[in-house]
Amino acid sequence: MSITGIKGMNDILPGDIETWQHLEEQARKVFGAFGYREIRVPVAEKTELFCRSIGETTDIVEKEMYTFTDKGGTSMTLRPEGTAPVMRAFIQHKLHALDPISKLYYIGPMFRHERPQKGRYRQFHQIGAEVIGIDDPKIDAQVLAMLSHYFMTTKIPDVSLQINSLGCPGCRPTYREALIDFLEQRLSCLCADCQRRYTSNPLRVLDCKVPGCKEVTIDAPAMLDNLCIGCEAHFTQVKNHLDALEVDYTVNPRMVRGLDYYTRTTFEMVTGSLGAQNAVAAGGRYDGLIRDLGGPELPGIGFAIGLERLALMLGEQSVLPPRPELFIATLGEAATNAGFSMLTRLQRRGIPVEMEYTGKSLKAQLRRADKIKAKRVLIIGEDELQRGMSQLRYMDESRQEEVELDSLESLLSKEIDGA
Repeated sequence: MSITGIKGMNDILPGDIETWQHLEEQARKVFGAFGYREIRVPVAEKTELFCRSIGETTDIVEKEMYTFTDKGGTSMTLRPEGTAPVMRAFIQHKLHALDPISKLYYIGPMFRHERPQKGRYRQFHQIGAEVIGIDDPKIDAQVLAMLSHYFMTTKIPDVSLQINSLGCPGCRPTYREALIDFLEQRLSCLCADCQRRYTSNPLRVLDCKVPGCKEVTIDAPAMLDNLCIGCEAHFTQVKNHLDALEVDYTVNPRMVRGLDYYTRTTFEMVTGSLGAQNAVAAGGRYDGLIRDLGGPELPGIGFAIGLERLALMLGEQSVLPPRPELFIATLGEAATNAGFSMLTRLQRRGIPVEMEYTGKSLKAQLRRADKIKAKRVLIIGEDELQRGMSQLRYMDESRQEEVELDSLESLLSKEIDGA
């Protein structure tokens, strides 16, 4: 019996990986222009990190984390999200001592033990960005402007920005009590999960996807109606800055995030193309997180983008694999040896070149060149080799010309550079 992969942990194959590389390269380009630098953190962390940051009553910590005890007796968890590990690294390495403002981004796999479905897997990949050290509403707007710009440059269709405010530790407790009172009167109409968590994590009830819970909570009190003066002013300024930057958005007062550390501005990029799993990016402020993890009192804001979901949305617009600039077809052992040496020289110069290694017929070699969509085919036989010449066939133009073997490298370089 053959061994198969783990359900919900998918291979990314040639033909698909080009789309992923395009999305990652665009992130590096866009985020770099906004002053962000890449950080790489381990895929496993001490379990305590996620319990303290995400919250012990969240679905992620209660149900979804891949947690195990290592041989030294330490409880380890495969990271379910990226912000907490980045903050751990920020604190541990005292990055704030190097610069009071840090702009960081990361790309990599995350892990949650969920039921696999379209766009939602047990190993999934995220592109995330974090800004630490700025509490001005302008940075909230700039983060959202950068996120919107990224989606525009990658040509992801049918995406819109939704924003909300979750208040702060000063105004949220009053709202929390009002929401609990509201839910308590309708407890019998809620699903089992919401009945269990309505006192420990009442905000999550508003995010429940069960139709009955949505209907019951449609008239629930909104956080936006319970903001303190400071949070209300902050949210108003965020909206004003977004308007000034011409970033389209809608206010969604029912939007909540599944992680306990969010405060004030929260947001999602949503789509109508993926069914119930409609968020393709999400984030918000986490002004108390660094302090709660043992670091300095610094504000922060960030987001994460789901790579699998973006790749699904690109669909037929997926990025095509790169085409070889040249395929070398040879006839005879001497020509094959000469072609092999030329192949390596050209590859060392950065020119994508392929050839057939096993001495197949010219017809078979041309079929191979056509299959991999080579732009040019160089045909070298024994006679051509003795004369120092070869036939160069341009596949897209259906034309062929004789060229000197000694001048081929410079000719290719000029054509490629001038393309």
